[in-house]
Amino acid sequence: MNQRKRFEAEAFLNSNVRSQLTIALYVAASLATALGLFHSVLGERYILMRLFRRENLPKLFGGTELTVRTLRFAWHLTTIAVWGFAALLVLLARGSASAANVAAAIGVTFLACGVLALVLSKARHLAWVVLLAIGCIALYAGATLP
Repeated sequence: MNQRKRFEAEAFLNSNVRSQLTIALYVAASLATALGLFHSVLGERYILMRLFRRENLPKLFGGTELTVRTLRFAWHLTTIAVWGFAALLVLLARGSASAANVAAAIGVTFLACGVLALVLSKARHLAWVVLLAIGCIALYAGATLP
């Protein structure tokens, strides 16, 4: 009888710890999502816009347009990466962080980064090619993994 009570107590503690970890992971995912949003919005408003008003931006291919576009996509790429990590935290919280699901989350994150680089640089910065390739490979792996 004593051993049974100990087993029940350990099971209760394990489920309680699991619940606390699940809540903590959802909180972490929420914080990461908020961080990404604030990073993009506030960074665009208070850092990038002020930076782009400067007269001494480096000139690439004869002008500053590519410099501005590259800095903008690089800035917002950080937000997408943080949101990708938030997705991984949600997978952990749900207990569904299988190799296939993790690969899919990584693939979607890289595809989003690739599209951002493609659009904001008007395809002039070739990082979009590499980012899209990584995203496709990760999605393919996720689709073929058990």
